[in-house]
Amino acid sequence: MVSAPFESQSVAQAGEVAVIGAGYVGLTSAVCLAHLGHRVVCADVDAYKVAELAAGRPTHHEPGIDGLLRAGLDAGNLRFVLGAAEAVADADVVLLCLPTPMGADGRPDLTALTGVAAAIGPQLRPGAVVVDKSTVPVGTTRVVAECLGRGDVAVVANPEFLREGQAVHDFLHPDRVVIGGEDRDATARVAALYESLGCPVLVTDAVSAEITKYAANAFLVTKLSFANSVAAVCEALGGDAHDVLRGVGYDHRVGHAHLRPGPGWGGSCFPKDVQALLHLAHDAGEPFHLLQAVLDANESHFDRVAERVLALAGDVEGGPVVAAWGLTFKADTDDLRESPALAVLRRVVAGGGRVRVYDPVTTPERLAAFDPDLAVGVVADAYEACTGADVLVVLTEWQEFASVDLTRVASLLRRPHVYDTRGVLDRSELARLGLVARIPESS
Repeated sequence: MVSAPFESQSVAQAGEVAVIGAGYVGLTSAVCLAHLGHRVVCADVDAYKVAELAAGRPTHHEPGIDGLLRAGLDAGNLRFVLGAAEAVADADVVLLCLPTPMGADGRPDLTALTGVAAAIGPQLRPGAVVVDKSTVPVGTTRVVAECLGRGDVAVVANPEFLREGQAVHDFLHPDRVVIGGEDRDATARVAALYESLGCPVLVTDAVSAEITKYAANAFLVTKLSFANSVAAVCEALGGDAHDVLRGVGYDHRVGHAHLRPGPGWGGSCFPKDVQALLHLAHDAGEPFHLLQAVLDANESHFDRVAERVLALAGDVEGGPVVAAWGLTFKADTDDLRESPALAVLRRVVAGGGRVRVYDPVTTPERLAAFDPDLAVGVVADAYEACTGADVLVVLTEWQEFASVDLTRVASLLRRPHVYDTRGVLDRSELARLGLVARIPESS
């Protein structure tokens, strides 16, 4: 097991790199590897997506993607094709960046991954290395190898650690690269992909690499739920949660990252990865009681935030009007999957609230397509959401919200109640204007 910066100059760069899947992980990997000088071909089964990307138009919102996409196409070392079979024929390294959604039983659904592996097996050139980039349960490298049906092809685990909204930065400036496999030549060839980044590279066995991704996300959500629980105590006792957590985070053993209160955690990775690790632990005969408590605490926190929003709004005939800022699960992404904002707003609507919401990248059509049953109105700007509202709740940390005119917001609200779950607004200005998140005495 090696944990050190990868400094070897003796490993030749891979020839052509094939990236299978042009989603959030796949597209980021493709454009960034092309930026590092590799020849990359990226494949997807969606013809529209392939055509858009080939024309230099990103198919999802992610800062930095558009510039790298156009640069790779202009340089001639990035191309897009329809279907995995065409992509892998000349590839020395094949990255599988395929969805592994949570199945009905809470375990990852590997259908897409195993289906592609079976399809590309006969097409691979001898000596190719296939890389699991997707977040997968323990033993998936072996499963993929069986699906490939090739004794002359190695399979390596190389989990991604990309944050939506900062994926390009995270790929090009990683905290670490984790590679798991038993074939030392194959792991070295994968390490060579990242050689120019000069980051720590952990080379280990496949099982350890697969567990590392789950363990990392489990620890992060534990910090998030801890911060939210501290915030609840602070609100009950009159303390300032942001100051308390800032004080805790100055301890170098703790750190400030992921130690901020919010409406709860979610997104495309955290919920399914937590469930996957819980199932892995259970199946191994070692129940992960702490992580189960973290999951339960997050669900309770959604309830608590919604209850507080409704209490701040007060008892209004016909239901209070609730202004909400933010729908995506975090800023700088258009991803609505498992969004804490949506989890809270569903509860607010169920409690009788009439919601008007503004989000910088979410249109009424997009929300309706994603969740047709959520009865909220999506408006064109932050101020329109506030007009005549009984409470404003901030649910996503878009930087745009930090620069709003709070004096204008105060003039538009029917009641002076602002609940900033993300801490993006100027607290001193809120206090000066009397826009405080205080439960009315009558409630």
